[in-house]
Amino acid sequence: MTQVRLEKIRKEFGLVEAVKEFSLDIEHGEFIVLVGPSGCGKTTLLRIVSGLETATSGDVYIGGQCVTRVPPKKRDIAMVFQNYALYPHMNVFDNLAFCLRLRKMKKPDIRDTVQNTAQLLGIAELLQRKPNQLSGGQRQRVALGRAIVRNPQVFLFDEPLSNLDAKLRVNMRAELLDLHHRLKNTAIYVTHDQLEAMTMGTRIVVMNAGEIQQVDEPKAVYARPANQFVAGFLGSPAINFIDCSLSLEGEDLAVVSAGLHLLVPEERRPRLEAHLDRRVTLGLRPEHIYPGRTADAAARFKALVRLIEPLGSEQLVHLQVEEHTLVARLDPSVDYRVGEVAEFNVRMKAANMFDPATEDAIY
Repeated sequence: MTQVRLEKIRKEFGLVEAVKEFSLDIEHGEFIVLVGPSGCGKTTLLRIVSGLETATSGDVYIGGQCVTRVPPKKRDIAMVFQNYALYPHMNVFDNLAFCLRLRKMKKPDIRDTVQNTAQLLGIAELLQRKPNQLSGGQRQRVALGRAIVRNPQVFLFDEPLSNLDAKLRVNMRAELLDLHHRLKNTAIYVTHDQLEAMTMGTRIVVMNAGEIQQVDEPKAVYARPANQFVAGFLGSPAINFIDCSLSLEGEDLAVVSAGLHLLVPEERRPRLEAHLDRRVTLGLRPEHIYPGRTADAAARFKALVRLIEPLGSEQLVHLQVEEHTLVARLDPSVDYRVGEVAEFNVRMKAANMFDPATEDAIY
């Protein structure tokens, strides 16, 4: 059963079209992540689902019911904000119990619900504290708890981890996922952080300028991006883009550019032959470049080592291939020196190709 359906949602602010014909079906129990740069329309879309914003056109369905004109309090959703939005004059218990009292739930039931939620989130010992006596991570747990006690059909998260430091953000990501697996509620999560999107989403929705660029499982979006925007947005360090041409050399199809001559694997040829003798953009993830002395010469090239960034578990090696600057993600055991010329190889089966005119992927 489709839990949330967004049907041709449009939102205009004056002459600015923030969301353009957005349609998406979200199944029960999915953890959907809306990801994209600032201003792409993801938070506006979340506010439309919650009822805090009215769409210019289109409809929102939750649990099979059209809620387009239903006020937020009757949509059976719970929203967790970036700024926690806790009542500063109330202790943690009262913050969690507030919405239950509005529902006129009996006191013993309120106490049991709050205690169970606090145990679930590991904040049972904090129930008598005020928000200003809590750390950022503890306040975030209380904000989550206030959403959980309502037992909604849908959780809406608006960049809830962006105020936390890097280490705590990693811990809270894991806790949120664990919580989702236990509660099995539908969740829509907004973030500009591509790492959060890749690690948390059942599916991710990559947005740009109010439009969907691609919807799929994180691995699929990373490995086979729909266009150059998606390829460039996901991945750190970013994908290497190289302007090339496709040429037929005897029986071989080759990607050719200054300093590069890379043969296309046989299984990739059928779609690429239509672009023969035309310009293409080659997309190489940093992890698809590796030391060439151990690999097939068909996809080998020489490069000048310009810069090395040791990161402990890996190293980023910046390469110069004539006018091309590339970044390779290598094992730290590989020993290079800045200024040396070395051989490298490309995993061409994993490489991406794009049409320079449309920036769409060629698959």
